[in-house]
Amino acid sequence: MSNIKFGTDGWRAIIAKDFTTENIKRVAKATADWALAQDKQAKIVIGYDCRFGGGLFAQTAINVFCQSGIKVFYDQHFVSTPMISLGARNLGCELGVIITASHNPPAYNGYKLKTKHGGPLIQKYITEIEELIPDTISVEEKTMEEWEKAGLLEYVDLETMYLHHVEANFDLEAINNADEMVVAYDAMYGAGQSVFPRIMPHADLLHCEYNPSFYGQAPEPIGKNLKELETYLKEMKHIDLALATDGDADRIGLYDGKGKFIDAHHIILMLIHILHKYKGMTGKVVVAFSVSNKVKKMCEQYGIPCEITKIGFKYICEIMQNEDVLVGGEESGGIAVKGHIPERDGIWDGLVIIEHLVKQNHTLQDLIDEVYAVVGKFAYNRDDLHLSEELKQQIIQNCSTGFYTSFDGISVAKVEDIDGYKFYLEGDETVMIRASGTEPLLRVYVEASTDDRVNEILCRVRKTLLG
Repeated sequence: MSNIKFGTDGWRAIIAKDFTTENIKRVAKATADWALAQDKQAKIVIGYDCRFGGGLFAQTAINVFCQSGIKVFYDQHFVSTPMISLGARNLGCELGVIITASHNPPAYNGYKLKTKHGGPLIQKYITEIEELIPDTISVEEKTMEEWEKAGLLEYVDLETMYLHHVEANFDLEAINNADEMVVAYDAMYGAGQSVFPRIMPHADLLHCEYNPSFYGQAPEPIGKNLKELETYLKEMKHIDLALATDGDADRIGLYDGKGKFIDAHHIILMLIHILHKYKGMTGKVVVAFSVSNKVKKMCEQYGIPCEITKIGFKYICEIMQNEDVLVGGEESGGIAVKGHIPERDGIWDGLVIIEHLVKQNHTLQDLIDEVYAVVGKFAYNRDDLHLSEELKQQIIQNCSTGFYTSFDGISVAKVEDIDGYKFYLEGDETVMIRASGTEPLLRVYVEASTDDRVNEILCRVRKTLLG
């Protein structure tokens, strides 16, 4: 028996090691018991993304849910996380379940929980479900046909539901008929590969085919994982903007037409700028601790409240469910915006930007320049350090005791420790150190004025941490 714990975004484990059908049954039983404690007539919507065994693991959970007397809605084809969240809200479900390990390497799969409001389940309820996970479980196996005949299983088309939601909220005619806006899309072999061509049929498409190994690449939309897209943009020269999404399509990556990667900090700032400055929308901005402090600066300039949370979109979602939030976002590219569900959605975020550029007849660089006029130019990068557990814990211990007063000669002015450790250096420069909540990594984040300065600081931080 393995101990099952949910991290910053669901339970994740290596397929066939800890992520097994037996452990899925245990988690599903706890999920069912919790849902029925909330509502004796509870319903659950479930789906899976493009990873190995998704259908098998989803049907294993369905068998447990139906035996518990829960009505289940199931899409037999792979879906994105935003589709499950939207389905949970639209179908009146107590919970949504998506079998996905998001951006993690191909060997992983996972189990995310969504609320009836259309976003991640908050930590309090996740803890309650964890405490209900049994050590062992005996389940009578029945077929999907048997559950369907019993009225406990209903098949749904979540992709088409999502497409209709997009059509109701964006001017797709203007977007698709804009000759001056040529878009490329990289699905990274993930769950956006089917729906995006339905939204923008004329887009240039990369990696929009089924490959559950992701060709050996972790489907996280960051620069080092998107080299084929970068090369394509530099060679083709006709693209104005390129959008990439992760394995379950809730994270966004962005490139300009010249092949320059645009990080999530810039995307968050662009979305705030579009929604507030151009659309006149208001509300609080909520961002995770690792997000650039430039967000605070923009909020101050626009008179918008800004709140900083721990890492994990579930913390942002909890605020979005209870307060008026304009934008909620993470450094990792998970961003939610007002007017949609309280959920990260890489495709939706990209459409907000694309529609704005088309309507204003602007380029992506025009938009970035407008952001810089408000907050100043900056650069940001992240280094993922694969360390022994002993060394990782020693570094975290050093951070907690104030051991690092400088990084190879760069003095530390102050430290914040909301979730991880953010070291303030000279001017607007920062270093943040934090252990990953979903992978065996130590993450180092640096913000400075230029890419060269960021890389210099990263090198000096590595030298200090690793000797």
